[in-house]
Amino acid sequence: MAAKRIFTHADSVVDLIEADYDILPVLSRFSLPLGFGSKTIGELCRDSGINADVFLLVVNFLMTGEIDGALLDKVSPSDVAFFLHNSHDYYLRYKIPHIRANLVAALDPRHNDINPIIVRYFDDYVKGVEEHFQSEEHHLFPYVRSLTEGKLPTGYSSDVFSRQHDHGAEEKLNELKNIILRYYSTSVPYKMYDALVDIYNCEDDLKSHSQIEERILVPLVRKLESRY
Repeated sequence: MAAKRIFTHADSVVDLIEADYDILPVLSRFSLPLGFGSKTIGELCRDSGINADVFLLVVNFLMTGEIDGALLDKVSPSDVAFFLHNSHDYYLRYKIPHIRANLVAALDPRHNDINPIIVRYFDDYVKGVEEHFQSEEHHLFPYVRSLTEGKLPTGYSSDVFSRQHDHGAEEKLNELKNIILRYYSTSVPYKMYDALVDIYNCEDDLKSHSQIEERILVPLVRKLESRY
């Protein structure tokens, strides 16, 4: 993202969005309601029951690529994990089904030989994403909750998460994009172009999601682990 400005509690929500509208999906994953009026970021987060420090930490990181160390010292890993959990729900219940529907609608009936292959590649990719998310829901997030409650479970750690945090599902997506870009012709290309834009945007979004886990959540978890 191009924006380099660091936003604070006192900045306008509308100014934040106008600085980089790519941040809109992140606002939705924080469940922040539309109809911002003239509210500041701090006011909107307070009225919505959202931890403003977590919000700013995530948003500023995504917009600048930089971690605010002062905010990192203030936030709880459980609040970051809650945002990541909401993100999983957003991807699986809304974004990915939306992309799949657009992709299927873009398929040309003349290519009934290759159309099922394209759909299968996408579904295989989604299966990999689902398995990745399920592992975090069943292992990482409960581990984070236990740590914040003052317990250190055995059999899991931030190091285990880091070793297992691969991006293998991306290979299927790359193969799918390669098939479409190199070999797929259609009489209605704008539909497939739209589907490809959705796929590329989702790919970038999921990479940012992984970076939040690796560069924000993991350091917070390791700080708690160091107390034991």
